[in-house]
Amino acid sequence: MNVAEHIKALNEFDLADLDMENIGSWPVALKVILLGLLFTLIVIAGFYFHIDDLNQRLVVVEKEEQRLRKDFEQKAFEAANLDAYKDQLVEMEARFGALVAQLPSETEVPGLLEDITDKGELNGLSIKRIDLLDEQAQTFYVELPIAIEAVGSYHDLGAFISGMAGLPRIVTLHDFDITIDTDAAPMLEMSILAKTYRYRGDDDGA
Repeated sequence: MNVAEHIKALNEFDLADLDMENIGSWPVALKVILLGLLFTLIVIAGFYFHIDDLNQRLVVVEKEEQRLRKDFEQKAFEAANLDAYKDQLVEMEARFGALVAQLPSETEVPGLLEDITDKGELNGLSIKRIDLLDEQAQTFYVELPIAIEAVGSYHDLGAFISGMAGLPRIVTLHDFDITIDTDAAPMLEMSILAKTYRYRGDDDGA
């Protein structure tokens, strides 16, 4: 049967006679058309899913590209400023060393107590008590509390407190309590807690 006969048979075929359960009985031309449609649908569906998969991969790659670009820009910035960072590090180390130098070591604490006593007597105070209390360990340093009791005039006490700032070591003052000395009025009795600090090293369990 030639092509003309297939077309004639297709024209004479009534679509109402199509049996979907017996496709083998369909005219050859109709089978060819059906196969062509199925093939076209399969190609279109495969192309669509392939393109969709490529688009998803493209989105992932673009995100990765943005992340790598940011990493590159950050590293390029750091590399360009490496010398400045090194200079800052040297400066920070110098400042840290200067601060640590202002913190007394355990062997210097007795000398610090003598300095505080001398500072009080120099300002006309009578030092009644100066005791080193138990250490208080913090994360990076150790607090060394010092309980001080002194008697003197209002101006002498003020001069003593101001003079503490001139000590070569860092000392902070806390818990002021000033009352009139009943035994030596109008002198004042001051109770104060001074704190100095030392760097917490490996020996302190840091």
